[in-house]
Amino acid sequence: MSKNAGASPMVKHQCDICIVGNGAVGKAAALGLAQMGLRVTLVGMATTAAATMADAWDSRVYALNHVARTLLSTVKVWDALDMARVAAVDGMSIKGGTDSNTGNLVFDAYSARVDALAWIIEDRNLNQALDAALKFASNLRVLNGRVQSMQIDAAAVTVQLESGDAISAALIVGADGAQSWVRSQCGIGIDYRSYKQRGVVANFSCERPHHGIAHQWFTETEGIVALLPLPGQRVSLVWSAPEALALTLLEEPLSQLAARLSPLAGEKLGQLQPLQPELVQAFPLSLLKPHALVAPRVALIGDAGHVVHPLAGHGMNLGFGDVAALIQVLAERGAHRDCGNERLLARYARSRKEEILLMQMTTDGLARLFGFDFGPLRLLRNAGLNLLDKIPVLKRQLMTHALGRTTE
Repeated sequence: MSKNAGASPMVKHQCDICIVGNGAVGKAAALGLAQMGLRVTLVGMATTAAATMADAWDSRVYALNHVARTLLSTVKVWDALDMARVAAVDGMSIKGGTDSNTGNLVFDAYSARVDALAWIIEDRNLNQALDAALKFASNLRVLNGRVQSMQIDAAAVTVQLESGDAISAALIVGADGAQSWVRSQCGIGIDYRSYKQRGVVANFSCERPHHGIAHQWFTETEGIVALLPLPGQRVSLVWSAPEALALTLLEEPLSQLAARLSPLAGEKLGQLQPLQPELVQAFPLSLLKPHALVAPRVALIGDAGHVVHPLAGHGMNLGFGDVAALIQVLAERGAHRDCGNERLLARYARSRKEEILLMQMTTDGLARLFGFDFGPLRLLRNAGLNLLDKIPVLKRQLMTHALGRTTE
């Protein structure tokens, strides 16, 4: 059974895999690998949500695709979610501007032959379900602490915590985010570029039903605005705003933010009202490309291995895709290979290369394309959206990548 909380100082733990980082991606990896019968240790700093916010709508949400749902179902977490707080995305409307003559691209679940394009899930709902599963997982130890040092040799890798505890494993999985300590210890370099934007997030009630439609607008000068469906007549805002505008949005009342959105949302959603308690947050947006996804006895997953612009909402999906790929590679390793085998790790890196590169190129390309306020270019890209909307084959290919699965 899992052993949660810290152990006594100077204890040495032996396991097959040590996962550093206890975000949603790290937790899902720990569950999936432990369910294979591997001995897993998950290390991270404990986090708790404020009790006063228990019934509030979390401003940080994810649009999880079919790969993510399949993984969460496999590790027996999907059915543990509070489904009353999960909204299915039945369609998506993308506009290349804010006026009535702008380009328009529409996707819907019916055309994709799926029950939903994605599911909007709060960060707290997801992590509470993962935490509940961790408590009952076999072969899994959860340690609360910070990693201090790491030593790698031919047979194993050993990490030491600030508490003095040591963990010896065949494989270290870095799931410790964009500022990954594990990645830095391996000497893996990165290519980094700031978009000079912040993702501003908040939740609103809407006057009219959203019908499960996610709306996204590429504005001329104010960034990318998305309104994602929440259960009931509620929506979640994700505004990729230039830094100066983002600071203004954070400082002004949410009622003023709702007023700013009225020209976009009014036609479809009606008047917006901030949900109580009013909460707006922001996080910097960047592109981060590590030079490698693996090192000797080390594999990176989630934001430790890639950070992309959130305009497509696929950052978390890429991370869950990493987990699914790592689980598959290790499941097929054979009895004679340990989990840190160099060829296995190379196979994992190859299996993720195409999808990660495609998502990096797509999100970065779109962010650049719609970041230019140049009249002729704006007309050309809007014409492209309209044309794409009328070509079913290309739309189906785009939906296939967005869903994370092959459409039938």
